[in-house]
Amino acid sequence: MTALLSVEDLHLEIRARGASTPILRGVSLSVERGGVHGLVGESGGGKTMVGKAILGILPRAARIAGGTIRFDGRTLVGPGAVRPGGLLGREISMILQDPMTALNPVLRIGTQMTDVLRHHLGLSRGRARARAVELLRDVRIRDPERVLRLYPHELSGGMRQRAIIAIAFSCEPKLVIADEPTTALDVTVQKRILRLIREQQARTGASVLFITHDLGVIAKIADAVSVIYAGRILETGTAADIVGAPSHPYTSALFEATPRHDRPAAALRPVPAALAELLWRESYAYDAERGDA
Repeated sequence: MTALLSVEDLHLEIRARGASTPILRGVSLSVERGGVHGLVGESGGGKTMVGKAILGILPRAARIAGGTIRFDGRTLVGPGAVRPGGLLGREISMILQDPMTALNPVLRIGTQMTDVLRHHLGLSRGRARARAVELLRDVRIRDPERVLRLYPHELSGGMRQRAIIAIAFSCEPKLVIADEPTTALDVTVQKRILRLIREQQARTGASVLFITHDLGVIAKIADAVSVIYAGRILETGTAADIVGAPSHPYTSALFEATPRHDRPAAALRPVPAALAELLWRESYAYDAERGDA
């Protein structure tokens, strides 16, 4: 396989009150065509910022300080970059973290789905409506005609996330960025949502960048994995290698801190403070070498 998405040596900082704070420190990863790449790490590690940088939806205070992002032969960040706006929705789409807020609360599900199809694919109102019904059936929503008439608050969290997945894959994009898509859902629903994402990915041939803090989720869905901490990629490998024999002590510590059904909660071990302190010292030393500190 060849890479659809390539992020190389990406540096990003937040500017506030005359000072700059590094957020991403030389991030490099690639997503293969038709593959699922997991980006895993703790909250605040910078993984969502990687997704936003790819999409071109960074907050105003954020500034890319170096590196390149290339997508399907086009440069999104770096010399000769094209604006990603025209790609969003059609070639690159996103599954947002919280199904409670990802949908517009004042628009019916049908309106939100057909607007996407009409805008990006040029379908007529009737054809878009028919396609929306098919898409909801694809994500195993019963009575899709009725669901199209409902508002988001009339659906459960799992149903909302199914609708979001249907929208994300509706235009058969080349890349889907899934940002913690199962975090707000209970364990049983999480399993179903992961299966649906895999099914839709296989159906459309899309690549997926799956962002999460949960190594258990990564083990179920990803082909390759990058582990991030404090804006730095600590290791990258196949999912089998990362899960079976992690090479970095932080990855091993993450596994120890992950709840598992086959061991009691008392066996959970937080990431050692000494390890976290060492990683931060390494990050500060990296900043100093680049002149950021």
